Amino acid sequence: MHALHLRAEYAVFDDVAYLNAGTCGPIPRAATAAVAGLGRQAERHGRALEHFVTTSHLRTGQRERYARLLAAEPSDVALTTSTSEGMVRVLQGLEWHPGDQILIAEQEHPGLLGPVAALVRRYGVVVRAVPLERIVEAVDDDTKLVACSHVRWTDGAVAPAGLRELRGRVPVLLDGAQAAGAIPIDVARIGCAFYAAPGQKWLCGPIGTGMLWIDPEWQPHVVPVAPTYDNLAVPADGLDAAPWPDARAHDASALSGESSAAAVAAFDVLDDAGWPAVFERATSLAAQLGGRLADAGRAVAPRGHSTLVSWSEADPGAARERLAAAGVVVRDLPGTDFLRASVGAWNDEHDLERLVAALP
Repeated sequence: MHALHLRAEYAVFDDVAYLNAGTCGPIPRAATAAVAGLGRQAERHGRALEHFVTTSHLRTGQRERYARLLAAEPSDVALTTSTSEGMVRVLQGLEWHPGDQILIAEQEHPGLLGPVAALVRRYGVVVRAVPLERIVEAVDDDTKLVACSHVRWTDGAVAPAGLRELRGRVPVLLDGAQAAGAIPIDVARIGCAFYAAPGQKWLCGPIGTGMLWIDPEWQPHVVPVAPTYDNLAVPADGLDAAPWPDARAHDASALSGESSAAAVAAFDVLDDAGWPAVFERATSLAAQLGGRLADAGRAVAPRGHSTLVSWSEADPGAARERLAAAGVVVRDLPGTDFLRASVGAWNDEHDLERLVAALP
């Protein structure tokens, strides 16, 4: 991978040190061009059969790319609008009874907490929270589901490798929001039953894109939440129409061709750079930033081999604004004293220097 060539794909770096892919990744020029091309085609020729055939091909390509990222089969990957939607489709699609226990990790994202809380209110399930590093040993005979982050959004801690030991004992739902496109993923080796992730963060696609992988063994146990036209194998069968027998039954409704075009183009920019090189450069730069911040006297949160770096500030909101004024984009995390930098392969050492230099 040629780092300068990759960086040149993202116009945002002409002006700022962008370190916020954990919210939304930088948009590559190729994605903007792909959307414009599809828009011109629709503008000139309308949106009849040809348009929907093109959209279908784009969605197929998007599904295939996401599956390759997860080391999975395309038939096991649903296209969603976000990580949260994928988790909702699993949580609402499983069967629940009063007293069923869900084991979660502490410091989970609201994108998981909200849907789990809905199950508490609707079905009377019980939720138990433990430290992420202890989640495997905390499983007991009452645990029906383990749900946690693959990479924790607050500090970049990584879920324990021992999750694979739970396979065949209890299903695991992973929130891959800070992992997909940031670190290597092999869902079979991880041992999870469900993996939800976004397209707009580390894959640099548009907001409103995402993926949900469902282990083939678990697909019969997840009822499609809201099957509409594209979720049905033969829509013309009317009330007798059945959902697809694979992950397509869980696709989000009415995903736009423009979103798929941008997602495919953005993915290919990184794919062309080579995923091993992308992962290595991003994690190495993140570790380097953590060291520089510590040397500058900042209290850096303990982190795993990931692309997130968080550190404490007395007033994180004011610090974020001060950095933004200096052309450095990071984010503060509500409810904490953390500022968080998200470091990608598109970043360079100059971005890190600008961040550290702009701190008071």
